[in-house]
Amino acid sequence: MNPGVFTWLFLLWLRSRTLAAATAEKSNVLFIMSDDLRTSLGCYGDTLAKSPNIDQLASKSQVFLNAFAQQAVCAPSRTSMLTSRRPDTTRLYDFNSYWRVHAGNYTTLPQHFKSKGYYTMSVGKVFHPGIASNHTDDYPYSWSVPAYHPFSFRFEKQKMCKGEDGQLHANLLCAVNVTEQPGGTLPDLESTDEAVRLLKSRASDGAPFFLAVGFHKPHIPFRIPQEYLSLYPLDEMPLAPDPDVPKLLPPVAYNPWTDVRKREDVQKLNVSFPYGPIPKDFQRRIRQHYYAAVSYMDAQVGRLLSTLDALGLTDSTMVVFTSDHGWSLGEHGEWAKYSNFDVVTRVPLIMFVPGVTASYSSPGESTFPFIDVLTQPEYSFTNARVIQTTVELVDIFPTVSCMAGLPALEECPDVSFQVELCTAGRNLVDTFYQTERGMIPERIAFSQYPRPADTPQNNSDLPDLKDIKVMGYSMRNWIYRYTLWLGFDPRSFQVNLTDVHAGELYILSVDPEEDENVYKKLNHNMVTKKMASLPPDTSLQTRMRLQLHYHTAGLKTDRGKV
Repeated sequence: MNPGVFTWLFLLWLRSRTLAAATAEKSNVLFIMSDDLRTSLGCYGDTLAKSPNIDQLASKSQVFLNAFAQQAVCAPSRTSMLTSRRPDTTRLYDFNSYWRVHAGNYTTLPQHFKSKGYYTMSVGKVFHPGIASNHTDDYPYSWSVPAYHPFSFRFEKQKMCKGEDGQLHANLLCAVNVTEQPGGTLPDLESTDEAVRLLKSRASDGAPFFLAVGFHKPHIPFRIPQEYLSLYPLDEMPLAPDPDVPKLLPPVAYNPWTDVRKREDVQKLNVSFPYGPIPKDFQRRIRQHYYAAVSYMDAQVGRLLSTLDALGLTDSTMVVFTSDHGWSLGEHGEWAKYSNFDVVTRVPLIMFVPGVTASYSSPGESTFPFIDVLTQPEYSFTNARVIQTTVELVDIFPTVSCMAGLPALEECPDVSFQVELCTAGRNLVDTFYQTERGMIPERIAFSQYPRPADTPQNNSDLPDLKDIKVMGYSMRNWIYRYTLWLGFDPRSFQVNLTDVHAGELYILSVDPEEDENVYKKLNHNMVTKKMASLPPDTSLQTRMRLQLHYHTAGLKTDRGKV
């Protein structure tokens, strides 16, 4: 037998034995999702962030450094992640449709676990509430019991923020005295309390559980306990490294951050539409509040993880931590999400698998002791294992299922509206058992974002389906981000491949912040001729891969000019 084949078979056998041992009894799953969280965490190299509990989790987990969302807005991203289908298959680009009715009766991640005997529970914001999840958070399909939502969330958009005038306002910046809030609490505090209660209720039950906990922060408004601001002194807050709108950014690509503008404290700034800018002193305050919200959310994660320890559940519970998408903090002159840039599509993805990413705990040992960030903000950890290769949120469903010992999912066909259970993602199980030997350039993440027009409009951030005229398809590998803004028909859900409104190409090795668009310097005539020979049913993803290959074949990716 060929030695290479023998080695491969041995590794495959070893992996199956290890996985079988790790899942001899079904693993519980604690699935934690943050809202609008970019990679502003210590474990992702952000030296400003104080996130000791998540960093501690990362120190005993596998950390995917380059994970990307499929659309940078809540409902489409969450539906895509939890069904492992891309937005063009869920047909959800806004908040106004339910995939089971509008697209296909797709099985979700928690539904798959429920069908295999798991007791499935949802706390906080997991599915996007409302029409997008049938006003039930997809109960009873996905959950064994109705989803829990914190009572105090109903006050989130009300006038709860005390201003300098002593009156209450609906502000963007809303650090509060929690004891003065209705019920003396906040949504994420309530969600953590409920999640802890559920963990205690399942600790002595024989059935495995899948508990999803969705935290609302750092989503705006920044209604958070005021003490977390002290972690980030305002005079030490840096501005974004690239706060100006790039000169060659197509207007269709710009996000005019309309939802931020609606807040009372931002309205007082009288910022011009669409490009602003926001005054620098207020920019620093936004950044301060965002980071404080991250630290507040980190404390809630710490409470959950320490509860696993206290209940003796750590060695039998897989933990997944991620976010639906990121958030711009002044980069490119933008705020909020609603674009295709790295700062809004790149997200944390951390997976703890007991016995695989870390050894089982010894008797009396605490794997995740709670760290109070307010008194111990300087804790630092080293990531246990990192994966640099590009991955996507659609990869979570097949990976978590397989790591828990459930049958592997089949890959979706190009058209899968009639297929209930399949994945548009990639099963990442191999990454847990094989050492990564550098970046894999063939691994590509796809994202997309809709626009109502070629120039920024009041509804550019979140156009209703009927108003979508242009779809920005973006692909990202470890060297490039390539984006095409194409004509889109919302009635037929068809994209016009010949109707190119604009394009972007960023060479990340020399332009990691995506400020220098070199698209107009490319040889488009040559690529157009090559594309003409492709079969008409060639997928958009394949076409973009080929275009990127042809466009970049002669480009320099060092400091040389294009």
